Amino acid sequence: MAKSAKKPSAAPKAAAKPRKPSAKKTVVSADGKGNSIRHEEIAQLAHRFWTERGRRHGHHEEDWLRAERELRAKAS
Repeated sequence: MAKSAKKPSAAPKAAAKPRKPSAKKTVVSADGKGNSIRHEEIAQLAHRFWTERGRRHGHHEEDWLRAERELRAKAS
């Protein structure tokens, strides 16, 4: 039997470039007064609402909108 020829291996890939830290997302208040709420703040409060409800799935939008309303009310 003839030995199969090995294909030359491809050059190793370059290491991935480190990502730049992303800017914190803000959601501008609807009141137009320039008050802003960080995306992270809304997410944390929405998570708290989800936990208080017993971690039942299917209401994430409701939790998110409630968190936005409450934080906007505090900011104004």
